[in-house]
Amino acid sequence: MVSIKGMIIRCSSVIPELKEAVFRCLVCGFYSEPVMVDRGRVTEPHICQKEQCKASNSMTLVHNRCRFADKQIIKLQETPDEIPEGGTPHTVSVLMHDKLVDAGKPGDRVEITGIYRAMSIRIGPSQRTVKSIFKTYIDCLHIKKTDKSRLHIEDSMDTDNTNASKSSEDGHVTDKIDKLKELSKLPDIYDRLTRSLAPNIWELDDVKRGLLCQLFGGNALRLPSGANFRGDINILLVGDPGTSKSQLLQYMHKLSPRGIYTSGRGSSAVGLTAYVAKDPETGETVLESGALVLSDKGVCCIDEFDKMSDNARSMLHEVMEQQTVSIAKAGIIASLNARTSVLACANPSESRYNPRLSVIDNIHLPPTLLSRFDLIYLILDKADEQTDRRLAKHIVSLHFENPEVVEHQVLDLSTLVAYISYSRKYIHPKLSDEAAEELTRGYVAMRQRGNNPGSRKKVITATARQIESLIRLSEALARMRFSEVVGVRDVTEAFRLLEVAMQQSATDHATGQLDLLYLVIHLFLFH
Repeated sequence: MVSIKGMIIRCSSVIPELKEAVFRCLVCGFYSEPVMVDRGRVTEPHICQKEQCKASNSMTLVHNRCRFADKQIIKLQETPDEIPEGGTPHTVSVLMHDKLVDAGKPGDRVEITGIYRAMSIRIGPSQRTVKSIFKTYIDCLHIKKTDKSRLHIEDSMDTDNTNASKSSEDGHVTDKIDKLKELSKLPDIYDRLTRSLAPNIWELDDVKRGLLCQLFGGNALRLPSGANFRGDINILLVGDPGTSKSQLLQYMHKLSPRGIYTSGRGSSAVGLTAYVAKDPETGETVLESGALVLSDKGVCCIDEFDKMSDNARSMLHEVMEQQTVSIAKAGIIASLNARTSVLACANPSESRYNPRLSVIDNIHLPPTLLSRFDLIYLILDKADEQTDRRLAKHIVSLHFENPEVVEHQVLDLSTLVAYISYSRKYIHPKLSDEAAEELTRGYVAMRQRGNNPGSRKKVITATARQIESLIRLSEALARMRFSEVVGVRDVTEAFRLLEVAMQQSATDHATGQLDLLYLVIHLFLFH
């Protein structure tokens, strides 16, 4: 009996497995008693049991009278922290029976307890001879979700506890929820949450606020007409080397639900979406999920975004707006769910940001992709004595002092995770009339900025996607306060966050004007 941890990468469909067989005599039509299946073998009666018949070798299996049990084969892959030094992740097949079927979905991190067994392999389906090599698998007895440090959006698996332990558990949960609600009423909860996110990374407060909004997320809206509006927030971090972009990405990956971390150069287009493979059990072609499908309802972190191939990057267009992956390969035509937030980080095209060039010349990414990001942060490394001194002191202090002691009023990781997961599950804020009015007024004002009376060219300072981004950010900010209503202050803060991000990334350095056209449309005109 063994216990292993891993990530489910594939689930087969439910297979009916024979448990009790019933035979019928072809001569007289007599039905035999149910025959139990012993270790996969069915002992067929040689002689009909009816006294008047006694015909030999006349029995045939009656499928509709047999009893079947559910069976499913899942593939488990080692998690990165379990892989030995210099090794590659191994996979193992796991057999699930009865109630355990469909207990885990692809992308779940689980701990499986079961019996390690071996089975012989036949040379051909029609031949009785078997190979001398055996195939191993695990016969699953119990499955447990192990996302301890991550957010729980789906319910954890139900276990058969006694009533006494359930009531004590309920009391413990109620205490926890009361503590979270007390926290949400603090006047400085927004700043406190910002400080708690990656406390070892110095400052970058506005970037952290944006990432916090991504963790809380907005409400996905589905209209009766069938139109969908996503609730997930996509963020792009662009900046000089050494500005702790990858550190932020790694922290978000550890914190996010079902998060998957990939690097741009090491990801192919099919590895991100889905690929067709041959099922070793049945021999038919099946779809294997890629990184974006496995991180459904989570955050997919993509590092080195600028070094991705164009083919892989074009796959993201559909995922980031429609939140699906459409596949038409090898006779399989399917549309898979990929309701994931994308957090990407990239370096400028010449490795360092060149202030003499425009933003477009620095960020060599297609405008169609850039417009799908809600927030684009430009993290620049500027030399300034005061700032450098404070940063150096902070980094040195991490090495000789206990960072937990230095930071005051910071939520620990487990409290932060509980706070975010409770908020995502139970708080669904709606826009108030004042907030809706403020959004409309602010959006019109953003559009008006481009129409300067003296200038000849009309500049597009905002698109319709910006107002959707603002609604999502406002909802996320209301969730941070456990508020069911989006207030005017949430909308004002959302405008400020968008302003901070755009002020850095969409300002024309020649005129000082805010110009989303620089970022989205003029690429086509000037290049």
